[in-house]
Amino acid sequence: MQIKTKIQAIIFDLDGVITNTAEYHYQAWKKLADEENVIFGRKENERLRGLERAASLKLILGEKKVTEFEFQEMLERKNACYRKMISQMTDKEILPGAKELVLEAKNRGLKVAIGSSSKNAKTVLLRLGMNDIFDVITDGYSVDAIKPAPDLFLEAARLMGVESNKCIVIEDSEAGIEAAHRASASIIGIGPHERVGKAHYRFDSVNDIQLSEILSSLTN
Repeated sequence: MQIKTKIQAIIFDLDGVITNTAEYHYQAWKKLADEENVIFGRKENERLRGLERAASLKLILGEKKVTEFEFQEMLERKNACYRKMISQMTDKEILPGAKELVLEAKNRGLKVAIGSSSKNAKTVLLRLGMNDIFDVITDGYSVDAIKPAPDLFLEAARLMGVESNKCIVIEDSEAGIEAAHRASASIIGIGPHERVGKAHYRFDSVNDIQLSEILSSLTN
């Protein structure tokens, strides 16, 4: 059943919403940090949520001084390790309810997009068997300014041919939620209140989202 609503599209973050590659990122960053004799554990890893690769590395390195060449080499080393890990992913790593939510949105006549800061988003979606399900995929290659800048979501909306204030963004990071606010979108946050409490709606998991109720609440 389609609900008459101002919402025309849903933009999904990838990591933490469609799948959870966070552990792969952590293991790759941990390996790099150990090689560089930098202290890095799960507590430090939490600060990286929602950040792109270069910003993450700057946080990890802290006060450690490196040349631009060394910095870029570290980025490439981490990414090579991460890509090796995700090359083994399968559709069993789609988070519960995520694919069903995308299909429900499409069945309701909404357009669907990915809005991910990751430059590996298309590779991950291919491994999950979900690369053809979305109308638009925007990733780390799509815009210059990544989250918390709104550019990624604005570009996804533009490519779908809808206004960003007629989109729902589903995010699990503080930076992503800030970006969605700046894009004037409606926001569903996935995760604890202390991290995603600034979203308009909050759920512990994607599987808990009741799309019909949210669309009803956003009806003109």
